[in-house]
Amino acid sequence: QLQLVESGGGLVQPGGSLRLSCAASGFTLNYYDIAWFRQAPGKEREGVACISNPSGGTYYADSVKGRFTVSRDNAKNTVFLQMSSLKPEDTGVYYCAASSRRWRQCSLTDRYAYQGQGTQVTVSS
Repeated sequence: QLQLVESGGGLVQPGGSLRLSCAASGFTLNYYDIAWFRQAPGKEREGVACISNPSGGTYYADSVKGRFTVSRDNAKNTVFLQMSSLKPEDTGVYYCAASSRRWRQCSLTDRYAYQGQGTQVTVSS
């Protein structure tokens, strides 16, 4: 059974950092493009970042560019989202999602068929 499990969320002060993890089971992440999305209360889901396989190419939403970094560890079958200089507007539930690799640069508007349950990130003083 294909499953994605996010972890690493929590409460952090503005300007702080968090690293989210997305662990896969039932399939090998190396064959999939992975994206991170977030959803704040009362707002639509927003694409944050994605990473392509096998190229490792990345793409970021303008709102997080320069502050967030997406990476992968194929040996651990895990994708990470390093978040720095966090702002209150980064608050939300963060989800990772997977799609069969498209052999091109990933896009946050692509359809991602598999999604985890999410992890809460709260940025507040």
